[in-house]
Amino acid sequence: MTATVEGRTGRASWHRRAGLLPLAYLAALVVVAMIHPMLPAWRWLAIHLLLLGAVTNAILVWSAHFTVAVLRCPAPASRRGEALRLAGLNLGVAGVLTAGVTDRPAPGLAGAALVFAAVGAHLAWLAGRLRAALPARFTVTVHYYLAAAVALLTGIPVGAWMLAADNDSRPRLLLFHAHVNLLGWVTLTVLGTLLTLWPTVLRTRMADGAVLAARRALPLAVGGIALTGLAVLAWWPPLAAGGLALVAAAVTVTALPAAQAARHRPPASFPGWSIAAGGGWLLVALAVDAWCLLSADGPATAADRFGAVLVPLLAGFVAQTLLGALAYLLPMALGGGPAAVRDRTERLDRHGAQRVAMTNAALAVFVLPAPPYVRITTSLLVLAALLQFLVPALRILLAARSRP
Repeated sequence: MTATVEGRTGRASWHRRAGLLPLAYLAALVVVAMIHPMLPAWRWLAIHLLLLGAVTNAILVWSAHFTVAVLRCPAPASRRGEALRLAGLNLGVAGVLTAGVTDRPAPGLAGAALVFAAVGAHLAWLAGRLRAALPARFTVTVHYYLAAAVALLTGIPVGAWMLAADNDSRPRLLLFHAHVNLLGWVTLTVLGTLLTLWPTVLRTRMADGAVLAARRALPLAVGGIALTGLAVLAWWPPLAAGGLALVAAAVTVTALPAAQAARHRPPASFPGWSIAAGGGWLLVALAVDAWCLLSADGPATAADRFGAVLVPLLAGFVAQTLLGALAYLLPMALGGGPAAVRDRTERLDRHGAQRVAMTNAALAVFVLPAPPYVRITTSLLVLAALLQFLVPALRILLAARSRP
């Protein structure tokens, strides 16, 4: 029956192709890390390879997957629309990356327009599925995806404007762009997805009240993101910190039922450990962010200090959550029967405890005041943990693509 369904919907074939996209950007990120002294604007390039490349591709693919699942939509007859959205997205990403590296705004503006169009089309697709669906228990997940897409569509024009503008407003625009995109596009998507993904990863039942908690957290998170964005534009640090507090409250509201599920069955694999660690780093990043805003004497200082937020937010939260989710989802999405799924899962889970422990110990040392050689060493440890995931994941996908 499984083989028949996969053959009819092309789900496994689709994920074999689409799954390579975020991994390709992660591989490019590794290359940038290796040769960064020779690259201009390498930090900007690394950030956008992770967020605009790997994460945005993963969100477009997997939010569509979860939307179909939670709304119980019919299996798609064709992936043409999704393929066109991903093609437009990646052409746009290429333009943005080119502009950032070469300091030429024209390809960046064209690229941003393509990314905007791809995400706008994704938003329209989500809204269409929601309108056509019958009432479902986990509809709130799609509401998170809709809010996340609106946040990114709000942040993209500001990022595009920064490619062409260089004036006194740039620090405020940068802070707005970073907060709306990171907290809106990424964090809202994660919170909506983990409602159903987290208990599935733990192989336990969802905690009572988890759906209600997700519904209560959504307006808190959206309100906090909007308040933070407007406050950094107007440069009202206390209001911006208040917005971050609302986001932290939303994270806490959703974390309570997640913790109840984990108490019933604690994480026992790389996906669970990695996602749990990512949630902890998100709260750390929000606290550091609030401190940076409140202690800054102006938006330029706050923008300079935002680098202190990026390490816990990107490496701690975003990257670990992404790798944990992919480690769980890819083996199942590729199909092939229980034995094949079990083999892939075991390969991606190999040395999982060591990878998570090494990554988080290295990050904890990196964020503290330390000599340069210590920071270099800890960076290499994080990079090694990424490679320990990336190599078997690429092998699994390439082997699945070569399978008849």
